Amino acid sequence: VQLVESGGGSVQAGGSLKLSCAVSGYTDSNCGMYWYRQAPGKERELVASIRSDGRTTYGDSVKGRFTISQNNEKNTLYLQMNSLKSEDTAEYYCAADIRVPYDYCSGPWRPDFGYWGQGTQVTVSS
Repeated sequence: VQLVESGGGSVQAGGSLKLSCAVSGYTDSNCGMYWYRQAPGKERELVASIRSDGRTTYGDSVKGRFTISQNNEKNTLYLQMNSLKSEDTAEYYCAADIRVPYDYCSGPWRPDFGYWGQGTQVTVSS
């Protein structure tokens, strides 16, 4: 399984960016996809998630501004980021909850057992 993020860059506060995450390899038992971010000196933060049934969740700091989605084939994950703020500056990572062997997505997401991309930098200047 390979995840490759793209779409990061520099933008002024109030602007928008759309991140993409291309997923390849064995994805039949994908139970959910996630966007995380980590700013220098800070803990990794869950930004948004989308489960296999389509349910989405968002971190409090991005609710109403960010939207997570995926294409019909479920091999590309997106994060539309609007009304960006300087505090959104971070390295953004996508992650996949792929269960091998498949366990019908029982049990919680365990990040340490997930598949991760290499990250893409988002810099928002005020």
